[in-house]
Amino acid sequence: MKMIDLRSDTVTKPTPGMLDAMMSAKVGDDVFGEDPTVLALEAKGAEMMGMEAAIYCPSGTMTNQIGIHILSNPYEEVICYSGAHIYKYEGGGVAGTSGLSFRFLDGDRGRLSAREIEAEINPDDIHYPITSIIELENTVNKGGGCYYTLDQIKSIHTVAVKHGLKMHLDGARLFNALAETGENPADYNEYFDTISICLSKGLGAPVGSLLVGSQKLINKARRVRKFMGGGMRQAGFIAAAGLYALENHIDRLKEDHQRAKALEEALNQCSLVESVMPVDTNIVIFRLKEGLKVSDTLEKLKEKGILAVGFGARDIRLVTHLDFGDDQLEQAVAIIKAL
Repeated sequence: MKMIDLRSDTVTKPTPGMLDAMMSAKVGDDVFGEDPTVLALEAKGAEMMGMEAAIYCPSGTMTNQIGIHILSNPYEEVICYSGAHIYKYEGGGVAGTSGLSFRFLDGDRGRLSAREIEAEINPDDIHYPITSIIELENTVNKGGGCYYTLDQIKSIHTVAVKHGLKMHLDGARLFNALAETGENPADYNEYFDTISICLSKGLGAPVGSLLVGSQKLINKARRVRKFMGGGMRQAGFIAAAGLYALENHIDRLKEDHQRAKALEEALNQCSLVESVMPVDTNIVIFRLKEGLKVSDTLEKLKEKGILAVGFGARDIRLVTHLDFGDDQLEQAVAIIKAL
C-alpha cells in the first residue's frame, strides 16, 4: 500500500522538469556572490514582490528570523498572532537571536485587525518594552490556511505608519493566498519592510526560502545569514528548483485548494469529526468528537493509508500539495468516509 502523505506540503519531491533544471544549473560560490542561479532566483523573487533585493536562505525559519532581527533592537516587542509560526515553531529564535518579547493577539482565525493591534501598542513608558514590529502570516497556518486581503493589510499598515512600527510578513504560503485573492504580489511592497517567501511548501521546491526587502535591509540580512550559518556555496543546484517553482508552479495552486475542499466535504460526513475549520486554501484542520484521542485517530488513518499530523488536543491537520493528485484524493475521501 502506497501511503498518502498529507502531513505537510513540504513532503513533495521535485517534478521531472524541476529535476532537469537542478541538474543543468550553472553554479558558483554564493558566499562570494558568484552563483548565477542563486542571483537569478533572488532577482526573480525581488521583482515579483516589487522589492529592490532578495536573499536566498535554507529555510523559512531562517528568513523569518533574519527579517525580524534586522528590523529590531534587543528588548523590544513584536505584535503577532498567538499561534504564529515565528513563536510556535521556530525554536524560540526571536527571543534567543534578537532578544525580543511578544505581544499576542488571537484575531479572526489568526488574522489580526488594525483596531486590535493599535490597542496593544505599548505607551512610551520605561516599564514596557518598545513595540517595534507588527508581524503577519499569510496564509495563517494555525488558522486553517485563511488569508489576508491587501485591503486588510493596508489598514494595519496605516496603524504601523502612525506609530512608527516596522512590518514583517511570514509569507510561507503567500502564493496560496494570492491564488484566491487574485492580487498582484508586487503590491505587497507598499506595506511590508521584509517578506519571507517559502519555496518548499506549496511551490514544491525541495529546499529554500527568500527574504525580500530594500537593498539596505538585504545587505544587513547577508551579514545576519552569515553568523546564523546560512551561507551556502554552490547553492545554484537547489536554487534552480526554487526558480523553476516560481516560473511553473504558481498557477496550479488552485488545484490543491480544490482538493482540500473535497477533503473538507468528506470530513464533514465522518462520524469521528465534530467540526472542520472552513477551508480557504490547501490546509484542512478538523476537530475530533469529545473523548477521541488524536494519537489513536492518527494511527487509524495510518493503518488505512493516510499520514496526517496532530494540531492540538483534539485537532488534526491535512495539507494538500502537488504530489497529491485526483487518484489519491479519491482514495483519501473513501478512507475518511469509512472511518
